[in-house]
Amino acid sequence: MVPQEVYPHVGWVDWVVLAAPITIILWIGFKTYKYMRGVADFLTGGRHAGRYLISVSSGEAAFGLISCIGLFEQWYRGGFAIAFWGAIGTPIAMIMALTGFTIYRYRQTRAMTIGQFYQLRYSRGVRQMAGVVAWLSGILNYALFPAVGGRFAVHYLQLPITYELFGIPISTYGTVMAVFIGVALLIALCGGQITIMVTDCANGIFSYFGYAIVVFSIFYIFSFDQFETAMLSRPEGRSFVNPFDTHDLADFNILFIMIGIFGSIYNRMSWQGSAGYNCAAANPHEQKMGNLLGAWRGGFNYLMLMLLLVAAYTLLNHPDFATQADLVHQELAERIEYANPATTETIRNQMLVPVAIRHLLPVGIMGLFAALMLLAMLSTDTTYMHSWGSMFIQDVLLPFRQKPLAKQQQILLLRLSIVGVAIFAWFFSMFFSQTTYILMFFQLTGSLYLGFAGSLIIGGLYWRRGTTAGAYTAMTVGISWAVFSFCMTQFWATHIHPWLATHAPVGLDRFRLVLESLGNTLPIVQWEWSEIRFPISGMELSFINMLLCISSYSVVSLLTSRERFNLDRMLHRGAYAVEQHHGMTVEEEKARPWWRKVTGITREYSRGDRIIAWSVFLWSMQAFITFLIVVVLNLFVKPWSAHGFFLYWKYYQIGISLVVGAVTTVWFSWGGTRDLIRFFRALRSAEADDQDDGRVVDHVSAADIKRVEEVEGKRIHEE
Repeated sequence: MVPQEVYPHVGWVDWVVLAAPITIILWIGFKTYKYMRGVADFLTGGRHAGRYLISVSSGEAAFGLISCIGLFEQWYRGGFAIAFWGAIGTPIAMIMALTGFTIYRYRQTRAMTIGQFYQLRYSRGVRQMAGVVAWLSGILNYALFPAVGGRFAVHYLQLPITYELFGIPISTYGTVMAVFIGVALLIALCGGQITIMVTDCANGIFSYFGYAIVVFSIFYIFSFDQFETAMLSRPEGRSFVNPFDTHDLADFNILFIMIGIFGSIYNRMSWQGSAGYNCAAANPHEQKMGNLLGAWRGGFNYLMLMLLLVAAYTLLNHPDFATQADLVHQELAERIEYANPATTETIRNQMLVPVAIRHLLPVGIMGLFAALMLLAMLSTDTTYMHSWGSMFIQDVLLPFRQKPLAKQQQILLLRLSIVGVAIFAWFFSMFFSQTTYILMFFQLTGSLYLGFAGSLIIGGLYWRRGTTAGAYTAMTVGISWAVFSFCMTQFWATHIHPWLATHAPVGLDRFRLVLESLGNTLPIVQWEWSEIRFPISGMELSFINMLLCISSYSVVSLLTSRERFNLDRMLHRGAYAVEQHHGMTVEEEKARPWWRKVTGITREYSRGDRIIAWSVFLWSMQAFITFLIVVVLNLFVKPWSAHGFFLYWKYYQIGISLVVGAVTTVWFSWGGTRDLIRFFRALRSAEADDQDDGRVVDHVSAADIKRVEEVEGKRIHEE
């Protein structure tokens, strides 16, 4: 066994660098408590957020520690070659961002949760059923977050595995999770979405500069020659950089990318882990612009993750760092020990890159990276706790009541529900044995809800023929397939495969032959038979689920549609408008020239808005055209060598990311600070509407009943 002092340790300088920003941001969060006056403030921040506040804070919430570790897993196994093919979806992502696909219309509904939208569009029963499923899917999905955060803290900070309290051995892992969950809980309970947005925005602004420091530290430690040697050392068929040499990759392959592109369209705005951000903007136009700015927001954070992965891969695979690589593997072998072999392998793979990063970063930067990751974890934890806790009260509990709750009573229930999510997450993370990759786990737990959510949301926002019966059918199909998929993936090694091998060996052998035959027939499918993992990945199972739900929703809706739904009333358009920015009528949408439809430009756009829209369009098109040029050159002129693709990665991807990162760090820091000031001004002058509490009466939000009755000349009655 290697003595512990041989491994790099986090010193007192790193602890100071780690503690200082977290302390400051917590102090900022607690100062916002006084601004929360009503249910709408707790759930949506009062709908006062500007575009940069939305973009910076929601981006930080999405950039969670677990997402970083998940990307490390994917990239370490599959490299960057497969990600090259993701550019196929660039025009699709561009059009969705420019037009505000689903985002704009959802904000027009003024719903505070996705369940409220379901009741506005379908029925109370759909809201309750979808609310229960979305909540279960969400808390199962989130319940892994504390586990990954706890493992990162224990192994990256090299904390002892256990410690003694009154002579009793206590798990450091469990204690660390409890501390992190407790801190996140305080933020979420303090002022709800108001506090979450403010702290996330402060996190984001600090992190922009932190990412840049880490990036330039990596350039100082490693040379591109060392990167190239390590990245080009992979065997044929598993290239790190050559997208035309990946035929032997499984799990994270081209099919994974293609399904991801399809899912990005189908599940646009479906996932409600950041539900508060989807309805927090001051108006639909600001919501759309906040989402559009996300095209520029990445900056240094994506570059930092990419370079950290390459640096860790180089340290673990380059001859110059053989001694450090041996220490990393030895440390993991000594510290990670689980009874389940599949779990042991999963956790070692999960912690491989973070531990390697500690071995390569210098003093001070080591603590800075820990601060960036733990702040990212807090941002995601607060957002998810708030979202799933709010969903249980708003979409599961309250629809059963005939009478509204008092404001303080409803806020108390929301807080108690958030506490319940936190407690469940701790117990789940403490005792759950993870046997698959993080991104695959997300697909499996998410598919319980995401399988049918896209059909209900897109069909509900854009199709007047969508019906309640179609919604129920899609939900039933999606839930059934998701449960089947989760059981097959989670219990394949421990229960299902052993049982089949004993009781149905012939059927098991036929299943294996069918999979191998399909894998040989379909070039993009790489199914590897295994007794440890179910051979069909979570991504592929979720894709099947989406197709089944689309078909069932469409067919049943067409068969049961009797009258067209009044979308103008739900979207507050025309006579139903209640905000200054109320969008266009159907006639105005049809009359727009094609180029305005593609760029999403409407009469709501200022000159600055048009510049942003065109910049996103031109940026996206240059990326897509560059992708096409590379593909054409390799297919029809002369294939590039691995060295050629390394140069493409070095000069094009890294070079452009450096320029964009430098600009956006200043741009978004200024914009986020400006919007924070405006946000607090709006909160000081705003008056709470106690009717704006998420209730729906006869497809109308309680806050809109008076307006709808004036327009339609009739009373609104309970369902």
